[in-house]
Amino acid sequence: MSALELDGLAFGYGSRTVGSGVSLTLKPGEVLCLLGPNGSGKTTMFKTILGLIAPLSGTVRIGGEDTGAWPRARVARHIGYVPQAQPHLFPYTVLDMVLMGRTAHLGLFAMPSAADHALALRMVQSMGIGHLATQAYTRISGGERQLTLIARALAQQSQILVMDEPTASLDFGNQVRVLQRIGELTRGGLATILSTHDPDHAFMVADRVALLHGGRIAALGTPHETITAEMLQRIYGVEVEVIEVGAVGRRVCVPCLGGPAGGPAGGPAGGPS
Repeated sequence: MSALELDGLAFGYGSRTVGSGVSLTLKPGEVLCLLGPNGSGKTTMFKTILGLIAPLSGTVRIGGEDTGAWPRARVARHIGYVPQAQPHLFPYTVLDMVLMGRTAHLGLFAMPSAADHALALRMVQSMGIGHLATQAYTRISGGERQLTLIARALAQQSQILVMDEPTASLDFGNQVRVLQRIGELTRGGLATILSTHDPDHAFMVADRVALLHGGRIAALGTPHETITAEMLQRIYGVEVEVIEVGAVGRRVCVPCLGGPAGGPAGGPAGGPS
């Protein structure tokens, strides 16, 4: 397994810089959660990691090797990408969608082999959606589509997963299921970097958190070190409390919602204690 390293990375489009000075290392068996408001550069940073756009400066390394000159197929063999689940125009089956992850290992005109089909089916089953293998991707739920996209990335047999808001638009139950599966995969040795808008997701699954603000890393460390009321107010411009719940010391973020008189909704003025 190889580590992903970003060294002094600057990224953007043409002459427009979106982010700069980003340095971090993602190790095998680790979940790194990327938090930041809209426009902070999360998606552009992911595109740069994936080699879809070239760095403005700095380097992306995998296993100590600069990926800047790598062909797309080689990048795909090392990095699996999980986008947000979206409706698809064509009614491919779930198994066919996952089988597309094998293209990184096939020649230009090669067809998937029996071994490729078997591997794709194993990945579908590993995500707990084996019963949907022959169903149309267009007819399954949002959570099931997201699990299908994770299975497709796993079919690439890559060492690193890049996930762009993998729980976006999912209901609460499917959010929990997807996060649980991410944790299981990472414990198996994968290195995972994911973006989210929910700090509670970082508390649930992340080993480390990078807070991105204005295209730069404002904080990098464990969830307990980085996700604080003061930092969230600085990044998002809203007041929150970070509180511990349960016997295991798990933390959650609670927004401070002002009522009509300026106090907490449904309570007296003066703010929460």
